[in-house]
Amino acid sequence: MTLRLYDTATREVRDFVPLEEGRAGIYVCGLTVQSEPHVGHVRSAVNFDVLRRWLTAGGYDVTFIRNVTDIDDKILVKSAEQGRPWFNLAYVMHRELDKALASINVQPPTYEPAATGHIPEIIELIGELVERDHAYAAEDGSGDVYFDVHSWPSYGSLTRQGVADMEPAEDADPRGKRDPRDFALWKGWKKESEPETASWPSPWGPGRPGWHIECSAMAGKYLGAAFDIHGGGVDLRFPHHENEMAQSQAAGRPFAAYWLHNAWITTAGEKMSKSLGNSLLIPSVLERVRGIELRFYIVAAHYRSHVEFSFEALDEAAAGFRRIEGFLERVPAVGEGVVPEAFAAAMDDDLGTPAAVAVIYDSVREGNRLAAEGSTQEAGRHAAEVRAMLDVLGLDPADPAWGPSGGSDALAGVVDQLVAGLLEERAEARAAKDFARADAIRDRLSDAGVVIEDTPSGPKWSVGGAS
Repeated sequence: MTLRLYDTATREVRDFVPLEEGRAGIYVCGLTVQSEPHVGHVRSAVNFDVLRRWLTAGGYDVTFIRNVTDIDDKILVKSAEQGRPWFNLAYVMHRELDKALASINVQPPTYEPAATGHIPEIIELIGELVERDHAYAAEDGSGDVYFDVHSWPSYGSLTRQGVADMEPAEDADPRGKRDPRDFALWKGWKKESEPETASWPSPWGPGRPGWHIECSAMAGKYLGAAFDIHGGGVDLRFPHHENEMAQSQAAGRPFAAYWLHNAWITTAGEKMSKSLGNSLLIPSVLERVRGIELRFYIVAAHYRSHVEFSFEALDEAAAGFRRIEGFLERVPAVGEGVVPEAFAAAMDDDLGTPAAVAVIYDSVREGNRLAAEGSTQEAGRHAAEVRAMLDVLGLDPADPAWGPSGGSDALAGVVDQLVAGLLEERAEARAAKDFARADAIRDRLSDAGVVIEDTPSGPKWSVGGAS
């Protein structure tokens, strides 16, 4: 494997050279669990899941950390609006996130740390920054602690900005700051407006961590002072990742060797977000397509390309995947599948999944041709090859994670029963030599996109057929 990745920090495609041979440490910024996850959220999870799977396929021992932010301003505001404890909101939304990611076969991380479980590590890191004169406690009695951006000459290097060109940090009251762009490491408890449960003791008074410091502390705890890859959505580059890099390196920690960022999924040209109200929640989308089809839609686009979401494009991707599935249902795999060189080359080229998916389609077409010509063994080898490629992308329909129906829910069981019932009626009609009725049932199924194949062992059906 000669994997090349686009490093956001250097803005170059670089050969991936791990810090420790045969091992790879990845930290991905997870979600703030304030509401249900939407398609835009799960894109990042799928993209970095593919990276993890490809590294694992290449023989790497991967430690994959994805955090959860379970305390911040948004959670406190939303929980107050709903009249529920903040920790209840965070817990329930975290469970919704877990269900959403499981529905599209995103592997659980090696560990999923939460901010509230790492207060000691956060306080320790802030203390190091204060001792090195890179951070200071506000003098207004608020209990806030800020990072001094002017104390770190490299601040802005990730996004190539000068401090003078930056907007003020809006993460705390500016009155206690030396510079409006200084960002909060620790937020003093606001007794009048915040619950006491949302504060922890610290050398600077009761309070809670700022957003950026938590990730630096948790990455350091589980991956060490230096690790291989830091990832997240492109919207996190500034200020979140810029601030993570600055505070970690200012504390003497080398931090990430590579920075990777996935692009947005947009709707009507705008970032899909909670605040815009155009979010597409995962349970709603899965009423239209199966989880495996949603994952295929996400995987088929390059992780750095912006995707304009539409149900038409989603349906088209789902139909394309069903053609791949139909081939695998008709042609049993023969032997152990190995990914073709063209697929590996595409994946090694900065996770080029569009080109990798094209290789899958090519192999399906060739397998169909061979099957039609009666070359069963050769067609079966192509089926094994297709399965191997799909497995790398987390899309093998035979993966137990998808369940018996390729990631479908209870609705798929209902469909199975309905189709089975119609096939039984068709069999009865044929036995009674009522071929007009049998053909009518077949046409009815065909109109619904169900393709019937009569075999010596009985009829088999699939959705969409194969090309």
